[in-house]
Formats: sequence, C-alpha cells, structure tokens
Amino acid sequence: MKDLWALFNVFFKIGLFTFGGGYAMLPLLQDELVKRRKWTTDAELLDYYSIGQCTPGIIAINVATFIGYKQKGKLGGCVSTFGMVAPSLIIISLIAGLLGKYMENPWLGHAFAGIRVAVTALIADTLIGLWKKGIENKKGFAIFLASVALLFWFKLSAVWIVVLAAFGGLFLDRCRIDSKESKK
Repeated sequence: MKDLWALFNVFFKIGLFTFGGGYAMLPLLQDELVKRRKWTTDAELLDYYSIGQCTPGIIAINVATFIGYKQKGKLGGCVSTFGMVAPSLIIISLIAGLLGKYMENPWLGHAFAGIRVAVTALIADTLIGLWKKGIENKKGFAIFLASVALLFWFKLSAVWIVVLAAFGGLFLDRCRIDSKESKK
C-alpha cells in the first residue's frame, strides 16, 4: 500500500506542477523518476515517451501508466494514471466557471505569458539532454534528420514518424550486421 501511495503522490505532484502539456512534463518526469526515485532509466523514459507518443491518449498519462505498471503491475498503472489526472480534474473543475470571467484580465495574461516562456526553457533543457542520450552515433543522427524532414517538409503524423524510425533503426542495424558478416 505504501508503494501505491508513493506512485499516486509522485504523479499527483507532477500533474499538479506541470504547465504546457506532455513535453513540458518531461523535465519533471526525468528528475523525479530517473534521478530521485530511480524507478526507470533515461533510456527507458525515452522509450516510454516514444511509445506514449504513438499510442492513443495523452503522452504524460501514458508514461505514468507505463511507470506504474512497471512498479506495481495493473494496480500500479491505474494508481499512477489517476495520480497524474487528478490535479487537472480538480483544478479545471474549480476554475472552469471563473476563467471566462477573468481571461481578459491583463495580469492573468502576463502571468500566462511568463509561464509559457519558463516552460519553453524547461523543454529546451530537456531536449538538449535527450539529444545527448538519443543521438549517439551516425545511425541515430541519420534517423533524426529523416524524422525532421518527414515532420517539417512532409507534415507526416508523429505516429508514422516513430514507426518509420523504428524500421529505419532495424534496417540500418541489419545493414551494419550484413557488412560485418561480409568482412569475415
């Protein structure tokens, strides 16, 4: 029960203090799950994030479900998911009626503008860290460039980019294996 409560608390806190969606949540997930709790590794977190990107639903909730399941099975997945969702449900329920009334308030607009800038900085820091861990060789860099091209020039869906990147990784790895065997 103690472990389930810890799962709920960690994901409630992450859900409570994250503004800007799944990408903005990545620094908090990395800090709490990899560095502090050691519930996962950077590589696993990146894998969960990638899978969460191409499965239905919200990325951060999918990641919470994966981590909870890894820690405590199906019940852990459910508890983590509820912990991640609960803050949004509570806060949105409380402010839904007030938001329309106060949205024109310049103070509120300036506060949100400041939050957006801070979230952008957090995302940039995380992206730099992911770059260092995700692109370790020429194969990774080639897949990165192909993914950027598919995203920006061909406007391909993130799901297709992830699927094609997986096939690209398999193909490039197979080519490397074939070239090693031909040298023998």
